Amino acid sequence: MPAAAAFRDSLLRHLTYSLGKAPENADITDWRIALSLAVRDRMVDPWFASARATQEGGHKRVYYLSMEFLIGRLLEDAVVNLGLLDVAADTMHELGLSLSDVLADEPDAALGNGGLGRLAACFLESLSTIGCPAVGYGIRYEHGLFKQSFRDGRQIESPEDWLQQDHAWEFERSGVSFDVGFGGDVVERGGHCVWRPDETVIAAAYDTPVVGWRGNWANTLRLWSAKPTTIFDLARFNRGEYAAAAEPETLARTITRVLYPDDSTDEGKRLRLKQEFFFTAASLRDILRRFGSEFDDLKQLPKKAAIQLNDTHPAIAGPELVRLLHDERGMSLDCAIKTAQATLNYTNHTLLPEALERWSEGLMRELLPRHMALIERIDDAHHQAYPSRTVSLVENGDVKMGELAFVMANRVNGVSALHTDLMKQTVFKDLHALHPERIVNETNGVTPRRWVLSANPRLSTLLAGRIGLGWVDDLQQLERIEPMVDDKAFRDQYAAAKRANKAGLSDWLRDTQDVSVDPDAMFDVQIKRIHEYKRQHLNILEAIALWQAIHDQPNADWTPRVKIFGGKAAPGYVFAKEIIYLINSVAKVLNSDPVTSKFLKVIYPPNYNVSLAEQLIPATDLSEQISTAGKEASGTGNMKFALNGALTVGTLDGANVEIRDLVGPENFFLFGMTAQEVVERRMIEDHAAQAIGADTRLARALDAIRSGAFSGGDRDTFASIVDNLSGPDYFLVCSDFTDYWRAQRDVDAAFRDRDAWMRMAMLNTARSGWLSSDRTIRGYMADIWKADAVHT
Repeated sequence: MPAAAAFRDSLLRHLTYSLGKAPENADITDWRIALSLAVRDRMVDPWFASARATQEGGHKRVYYLSMEFLIGRLLEDAVVNLGLLDVAADTMHELGLSLSDVLADEPDAALGNGGLGRLAACFLESLSTIGCPAVGYGIRYEHGLFKQSFRDGRQIESPEDWLQQDHAWEFERSGVSFDVGFGGDVVERGGHCVWRPDETVIAAAYDTPVVGWRGNWANTLRLWSAKPTTIFDLARFNRGEYAAAAEPETLARTITRVLYPDDSTDEGKRLRLKQEFFFTAASLRDILRRFGSEFDDLKQLPKKAAIQLNDTHPAIAGPELVRLLHDERGMSLDCAIKTAQATLNYTNHTLLPEALERWSEGLMRELLPRHMALIERIDDAHHQAYPSRTVSLVENGDVKMGELAFVMANRVNGVSALHTDLMKQTVFKDLHALHPERIVNETNGVTPRRWVLSANPRLSTLLAGRIGLGWVDDLQQLERIEPMVDDKAFRDQYAAAKRANKAGLSDWLRDTQDVSVDPDAMFDVQIKRIHEYKRQHLNILEAIALWQAIHDQPNADWTPRVKIFGGKAAPGYVFAKEIIYLINSVAKVLNSDPVTSKFLKVIYPPNYNVSLAEQLIPATDLSEQISTAGKEASGTGNMKFALNGALTVGTLDGANVEIRDLVGPENFFLFGMTAQEVVERRMIEDHAAQAIGADTRLARALDAIRSGAFSGGDRDTFASIVDNLSGPDYFLVCSDFTDYWRAQRDVDAAFRDRDAWMRMAMLNTARSGWLSSDRTIRGYMADIWKADAVHT
């Protein structure tokens, strides 16, 4: 049977026998699930073959532990990487459907929030593309972070419902489960410590195959779901205590319901620590189970397993792996610590001290009493090895998880060159002095399959027509288009692709946000988690100042601009939610202003996720990467924008530094203080007042907010923002405002010369090939994991 006919047969068979639907009664979701199952069938053979090749060759595996895997929609990834895009499109067309409509029906998997989770997803896909044996471990969140909507401009959170439908990609592994305990006490038996938890839940495994480019290799994403050890209390039910009878299931499921529960309360903190230990403990047990099925000597674990801790969330892996090796498998404590240290590695993602998790010693003793004792033993061992040290793992009643992860790691990596250097100078200065070889750099990257080939088919088609498809798994081949930037015909084709992407986004904004925008205006985009250091309030402050300037000179030659924001604020982060409210309030005024709206509009689509990013990024002209220097570890959105031909306005922060070096300073709009200048500026007590006094535009913009121009005359609505910017302004919004305004006017002038702008955009694409996550993963394999690619 020809391949197309076989695929159609598989699709219809799944529709009939897996879903129980006749074609004439099937809706688009039925067709999407049937298509997903038909595609998934074609992932299984390379998945099994990859596992066999790894086991038969005794190859080292990489285990990637992450609280987030922001994988988005998986169907398009799968059909693209398996080479089924044309077959799937033709098949759906023959059946009277549009493949694009079917793809759009898939909900985003609610397994992450921002860059941390999207990086993990890119890494899994690159590991499979390269052929490195790997398993990603995380949590199968029922409701994810939250679904964001706006009510009168304010963020409203509601549960994500992505699992209300069948999740076609996963396999439930009923034979793989582990008991995970909390609380209780520790007793000594036969010279060994035994932890006796007083609460236990079951970690149940769900596997999703992750296939690489051309379908040559597939790895596994294993997610854990919490289930009760006692499903139902029949006696209590029969007494009429119906809610109490279901309490064990409710309490267990609470652990895997929501990503990052609000930890502003003691109960919230307890749940967060439970989540982190739950998935880490289950993953380590699974790793040791897999190792034990193939090898006998536990001392060989570091040669056969590399465990990567993505941020501090799984940092409890250090004491838990020691406990499993020492308490449960009889290895000496010293040997267990050394074995764990040789196996574990830690990726740091932040220089914010408050983001390096700390758990109170009391909570740790309550929930994980054996682990608290082991942390103290690890601390003592480290002290004995380095008696002159100034670092303690327990300080002022808190367990410092960043320091614990560092001490228990073979390698600690930063995620951009600047970030890694600053790690050595700031958060881990003392530990770096003791372990100068431990910190290495692995600058982040993004997968070109998702972020160019799939997300931007117009650009992909143009590139393939000129240089073939070799760039898809060797992204540095994009440099081959650099000589073409002087080819007017090619520049026009590149510009046409961008214009078509912008027209498509304009239509979407009209249909979903009820806002009309001109596709020929500059599309200026800032999409990321809402946080003070990312400075969305600097962006909207400049928009207010620009609005005022246009009012002052309405007949001047203004460059039309559409500012688009996207991102969620953590439910308990009050100030970030106020920034969202300010942006939406400013948008309401500006978009209805008959004088300025033809030059300036502000739009904030709710519920930013991977699918929305895939729509926004290919249509973007200007990428806003404006964090306070020294605060953004790397960024990956900045890389996606550059690859897709958006120019960057940004500070020398995170991977902006490397992007500017790659694309050329002349193709990057730089502003703001350096990280060192930021430190020095903060030492000036009235730095914000000085900045406001020196710039009338800034003062007027703040006065407009303070006077109630965007709050119906209420002067108190945004008082917290104005007071913060006028007073402490820790993230130096006011001090960087003047140079940000200057850079934005440079952007306006550059955009008016559309041909020159397009030349700059093309150079961003041509010179961004180094930003591939394939390159990043090869760096991890060589520098950290000491793992090799395997071929089936």
